[in-house]
Amino acid sequence: MGLVRNVAQMKPGEVGVVSGFTDDHLSVKLMEMGCLPGAPVRFNFTAPLGDPICISVAGYELSLRLEEAATISILN
Repeated sequence: MGLVRNVAQMKPGEVGVVSGFTDDHLSVKLMEMGCLPGAPVRFNFTAPLGDPICISVAGYELSLRLEEAATISILN
C-alpha cells in the first residue's frame, strides 16, 4: 500500500488517488466538484504566492486553497 498524504503536500506534476477526506463538511463540496474516492488527481501548479493551487480531477482543472487541499487524503 502507498504512502497516505494530502493534496497540499503534492508537487507539480505529481499524480495520486483520492482516498478520503479529513473534514466532513468540506468533503461534500469537494465530492460535488469531482473529488471522489478512487479518482485520480494531478497537481498542476501553485499560484505565484503559494496559494491557491490548481489540480486536475474528473476531467477538468480545479483551483483550491491550501487549507481545502489539505483535507483531501491521497495515496501515491
